[in-house]
Amino acid sequence: MPRWKALPDELDPQVKEFASQLRRLVDRSGLGIAALSDRTGYSKTSWERYLNGRLLPPKGAIVALAEVTGTNPMHLTTMWELAERAWSRSEMRHDMTMEAIRISQARAALGEFGGDAPGGRAAQGGGRGGSATAARPTGVAGPAGVSPAMGPRTDGFGPSAPPAAPAAPGGGGRRGGNGDGDGKGNGGGRRITMFVAGLVGAALVVALAYVLTNGGDKGEKAEPSPTPTTSAPKLPAGVECVGDSCTGKDPEAMGCGGELASNGAEVRSGTTVVQVRYSKTCKAAWARVQGAAPGDSVLLKSGTESSKKGLVGKADTDAYTPMLAVGSAADAKACATLATGKEICTQ
Repeated sequence: MPRWKALPDELDPQVKEFASQLRRLVDRSGLGIAALSDRTGYSKTSWERYLNGRLLPPKGAIVALAEVTGTNPMHLTTMWELAERAWSRSEMRHDMTMEAIRISQARAALGEFGGDAPGGRAAQGGGRGGSATAARPTGVAGPAGVSPAMGPRTDGFGPSAPPAAPAAPGGGGRRGGNGDGDGKGNGGGRRITMFVAGLVGAALVVALAYVLTNGGDKGEKAEPSPTPTTSAPKLPAGVECVGDSCTGKDPEAMGCGGELASNGAEVRSGTTVVQVRYSKTCKAAWARVQGAAPGDSVLLKSGTESSKKGLVGKADTDAYTPMLAVGSAADAKACATLATGKEICTQ
């Protein structure tokens, strides 16, 4: 039976090549997963995920693997950076695909309530012989007869206003162009009135703006209140959380383990070791049990808070809990409950 499972087909080629390289390093070292976990500080479960392509290992795990296998960490880190970018691109493509699906579903749902297309009814015309032709434009009746037929506008903003009716020959009606009616005089007067009103309105707007900006102060310039600047702490590469955002998260997946973690309080009972693990970078702690038996569990406590239990699987000898945000390792306490019912706790 082969030692490794086939990598998932949907993996990016760059990620698949990186995972295969990690497998070759482990094979050459002759280490088992349990021994690899003990020497690197990353759990057995995490290494199984890393080597089977289900999770991209953090940079700290790669550096630790290079140390225990005698590999140049610079070369391995370079391959990890390429795989990390490929992993990010795959996640982005997945997100874009899901977004496109949601948009398509939304458009389909909105289409059920849509009406006729603009101009759809206007495009349906009928000639005398039953042939589909455009509706013939009609003229507009006015005081001097029927004005020429109006054609459609070509600027995309709807039908144009009907042209003015031509003046009757020799007439002096209101709409006459050169007659002695009041059409021309009133039109010019209206234009002058509107022009003057526009000038007055513009002057009022300028005056109001001046009062609001400069008229309210008495020679003193208002100083803008300083904007508080808050910047999030810059985290090392591979670290995904800090403080409260780490609570309930997997320390290995968040990049808080490995070289970024140290042991706090520890207690031994036979071959079983119970530890408090603390990451100063992530400002969080978790509990770990080693040398345990299947069915054993471990729990982290901090004041009134407690983490979820970490259970030892059938083929495992270690387990760890999710993280809790704490100020220091001394603020946390680790307790293991053995399958026999015995409880072991750190001080």
